Amino acid sequence: MKAEKTMQPDPRLHYLTPLRQTPFHARTAAANRLNSWGPWGGYTTVLEYEDLAMEHSAIRNAATVYDLCPMVKYRITGPGAADYLNRLTVRNAARLPVGAVHYTIWCDDAGKILDDGTLFRLGQDDYRLCCQERHLPWLLDSAIGFDVRVVEETEDVAALSLQGPCSYAVLKAAGFEVAELKPFRMVDFVLDGGGLTVSRTGFTGDLGYELWTTPDRALVLWDLLFEAGAPWGIRPIGTQALDLARTEAGFIITNLDFIPAHQAVREDRVRSPFELALDWMIDWDKGHFNGRRALLAERAEGSPWAFVGLDIEGNVSAEHAIIYHDKKHEVGQITAACWSPTVKRNIALAHVRRPYHSAKSANLWVEVYAMRELQYVKLMLKARVCDRPFFNPPRRRATPPGLF
Repeated sequence: MKAEKTMQPDPRLHYLTPLRQTPFHARTAAANRLNSWGPWGGYTTVLEYEDLAMEHSAIRNAATVYDLCPMVKYRITGPGAADYLNRLTVRNAARLPVGAVHYTIWCDDAGKILDDGTLFRLGQDDYRLCCQERHLPWLLDSAIGFDVRVVEETEDVAALSLQGPCSYAVLKAAGFEVAELKPFRMVDFVLDGGGLTVSRTGFTGDLGYELWTTPDRALVLWDLLFEAGAPWGIRPIGTQALDLARTEAGFIITNLDFIPAHQAVREDRVRSPFELALDWMIDWDKGHFNGRRALLAERAEGSPWAFVGLDIEGNVSAEHAIIYHDKKHEVGQITAACWSPTVKRNIALAHVRRPYHSAKSANLWVEVYAMRELQYVKLMLKARVCDRPFFNPPRRRATPPGLF
């Protein structure tokens, strides 16, 4: 019997099948006992596999795997790559060593943030930029005049996040020795006759790694990790558990903690690096970059907003709650919150009007509506500005890592 030729989907008709499946979908679907799915970057991803509390507990006590494939990835190559990235982003890409990674942001001409992400220097003139949103038109427009090539490679890379105190032990058992790999550095290995890059990066605020390979080796990588990680109770985690962990780590997410400047409908919703406590990464001496003039003016004149961590009384999570001063005057808004199982505190990330982030922070209250037997009860809970991250264990940066 003659085999039928497999028809490939027409990319021009992508709107007929709007949600793609990642290269790991065969494994994530089999493990998703709750059939809990959500969209991310045009892909269908798992929100919760089986039990949120157990998934979060595994992040802090064992080893976990999270499917990173929907993360948007851009390859930036050419003799002008470093100069281009120095103009685009606020950090100095030319000072980033080959084999290293740094966290960065980029702004519009008004100094308002478009997105944040991680920049990998794969070679002298070879970078990969990973972020939450798609920015190809902006990146291409910004490349005019530079000897550089910018392409999106999201579909060409299969990525997994391996996080938790036992993540190093799992990698070692799988045959990948990364004892000397420092935070924000990467190393290459051979996987099934192809390439695998392991970077010591992550979004949980704990010991962890991110693994990068090609889609055709995705399932090989997944099976290898789960076979090697069985003694450490390795388990897959969904987005909800990751969101708990990133809140404990004080990390921000685009379109949850801030609105990208080019997407905002209301002009007062956009934020600058100063207003998101990200001004520490600005390299003022590298030369001109997008938004520099506006940011210099803001540095001199001050900013109306501050981004802070909050410690809230009680154990009722305060997602999206309004913040008041003296229970009367609205002074801010919470963007992310949870009762942290790790630090046993009711924590939150919030935008607060200055000077209520410091000088006038002694009398802050959060308005929360808690469900009590089918009826909401209004609670005014005392809040205190505190340091971020809420959770920052020494094992996160220990080199070599502990064999837990």
